[in-house]
Amino acid sequence: MPADPVSKPRTKPPEERRDELMTAAERLFLQKGVELTTIEEITTGAGVAKGTFYLHFSSKADVLQALRARFVQGVLDGIVAAVEGRRQEDWRGRLAAWSMACATGYLDAAGLHHLAFVTAPPATREGLSRNILIDHLSELLAAGAGENAWSVGDPGFTAVFLFNALHGVVNQPGIGETPSDRAELLRAIEAHFLRSLGLPSGID
Repeated sequence: MPADPVSKPRTKPPEERRDELMTAAERLFLQKGVELTTIEEITTGAGVAKGTFYLHFSSKADVLQALRARFVQGVLDGIVAAVEGRRQEDWRGRLAAWSMACATGYLDAAGLHHLAFVTAPPATREGLSRNILIDHLSELLAAGAGENAWSVGDPGFTAVFLFNALHGVVNQPGIGETPSDRAELLRAIEAHFLRSLGLPSGID
């Protein structure tokens, strides 16, 4: 029988290479800062040739923009999973799940959020008035209002208001650092979300 041909190493899909570059960059950015990190260090960390970087990104700023998008998408994925884990008719539970998952997503990646949005902020502040998290919350508020779970005259306005309140709280320096502090913070955020819609918070 003829010998089996030597199998060639399979090339990773472009999206996997891009993700590896982003992960390496995130680690280095958090360790050294964006300015002190070189593109060669990023490619070495990702285990690829330097030229591969430019197949996916034009600069470190481009990587940072991609990290912003990945951060927000990751928070949204956690929110969607938490909300969909509640019964469709449990509007109070779905709203509580939204607030808890959003806050947890920010707290779990506080270092990346600070790096990507605070130390190197985007060119505009549009993200605080429109982003995929606000859009999802607005849709949830509108759907709940349609089922008479609460009364909301302008779901979009209310979503911006609630998101920015949550965003401001979770981004305070040193907040939620211990498990007990985090648990208390999450309970308070949930209670304020529920009360804002006229729902019982469970906290006296």
